[in-house]
Amino acid sequence: MIEQTFERLESRSRERIAAAMSREELEAVRVDVLGRKGELARISKEMGSLTAEERARVGKLLNGAKQGLEAALEARKAEFDRAALAARLDAEWVDLTLPATGAPRGSLHPITIIQSEIEDLFVSMGFTVLDGPEVETEYNNFDALNIPPDHPARDMQDTFWLKSGQLLRTHTSPVQVRGMQKLGPPLRMIAPGRVFRNEEVDASHEHTFYQLEGMMVDREVSVGNLIYFMKTLLSSIFRKDVTVRLRPGYFPFVEPGFELDIECLICGGAGCPVCKQSGWVELLPCGLVQPNVLRMSGIDPEEWNGFAFGLGLTRLAMMRYAIDDIRLLQGGDLRFLHQF
Repeated sequence: MIEQTFERLESRSRERIAAAMSREELEAVRVDVLGRKGELARISKEMGSLTAEERARVGKLLNGAKQGLEAALEARKAEFDRAALAARLDAEWVDLTLPATGAPRGSLHPITIIQSEIEDLFVSMGFTVLDGPEVETEYNNFDALNIPPDHPARDMQDTFWLKSGQLLRTHTSPVQVRGMQKLGPPLRMIAPGRVFRNEEVDASHEHTFYQLEGMMVDREVSVGNLIYFMKTLLSSIFRKDVTVRLRPGYFPFVEPGFELDIECLICGGAGCPVCKQSGWVELLPCGLVQPNVLRMSGIDPEEWNGFAFGLGLTRLAMMRYAIDDIRLLQGGDLRFLHQF
């Protein structure tokens, strides 16, 4: 009688094991049969009411059934493992005889795009692209640009000073000084590059950003020449004609000095939050080169004059591509960079 009970239990359990379609279903069979509240555990609890001879016989049958079912469970688990491995190998199969796909293509940084376009434009108009060191002398960064010793720009809050007495350039204008000293007049040059200022970083301020300076030194250079080149520059960058205006502005290295504004490209001059309802966006300082700047670079201001301008490549990139947080430009996030 008891033998038949074990035979039916084992036969029924093996059928359930064979019919299980997943590891979860297989685990459910194991719990029902071998678990603490399973069928074999229930039989084991009832052995206390049996005689010694019956306990020995039932115990032998119980252990045999348990071992047989455990072996069947492990065999079925192994089948699931083999099937899972086969599926993975099939999905991840690689034909090593095929040519490699190669590295993914990168993209240009938005500032690099703007800088390259401006360089191409000015080279086409006879300008030379110059470069200079990012670690500069106080003379080239301030003195040679007619910036007096008590000017706020020399304050520690704006400039990164080095123990050597040198500094990280606060603008690209020192390249103008080097260009005038090395090339002499007549001169047409632009100087793009990285600059540094001791700024607290937020959505609109960075301690490291990019500028571009431009200068033309020749005979009889006028404000009209300056306006022509600035309008040509802005029309090229924004890919349409732009309306500009000049406002008086003070800068130690130009006289007269101007603030050049463009009519807001968002609202067309009607007024919006971008231009603070004024219809104009302040863009770049410019003016005719201060005679002292020419003189300190060995150029006679009685014979030569010129214009100079400076603009933020970082700001231009933000306006061109509607970037609302300056920190994105140097954050190194590939998701951002892949848009360009």
